[in-house]
Amino acid sequence: MSKTDYPVTPAVRFLRTHQINFIPQLYPYEEHGGTAHSAACLGVPEHRVIKTIVLQNEQKQGLIVLMHGDKQISTR
Repeated sequence: MSKTDYPVTPAVRFLRTHQINFIPQLYPYEEHGGTAHSAACLGVPEHRVIKTIVLQNEQKQGLIVLMHGDKQISTR
């Protein structure tokens, strides 16, 4: 795969800068597909897909939650 076959994101730039080998895994976007769609396209269990959730607490402080794709979080 050439360098132009996938989007160059900050993560890709970081990996390149630090000479970390990686293999891009692209799949078609599906509206409301969620981690089930990602897992199916990548051929992995949904539990292995990690999703990032960005929230704000009552004091307006940012929170970042990383969790397995097959789990849910309460935003209350």
